[in-house]
Amino acid sequence: MPEIDIDKCNGCGLCINVCACNAIVMVDNIITVIGKKECYQCIRWCTLCEDVCPTGAINCAFEIVIEED
Repeated sequence: MPEIDIDKCNGCGLCINVCACNAIVMVDNIITVIGKKECYQCIRWCTLCEDVCPTGAINCAFEIVIEED
């Protein structure tokens, strides 16, 4: 799930508009991530919220695993 740096968040709401699974909500003018097991897009690491954030307040951390045959 995305990580939010609340010190950088300006409350613009752009991330909410691009979140296909509604995992991001606005609480007191600050975005908040709510966990949803059914969140198909975030399981696939769409990172649209991170891409659209003008202040860099959202970080979608992930780990790349390379498996050898």
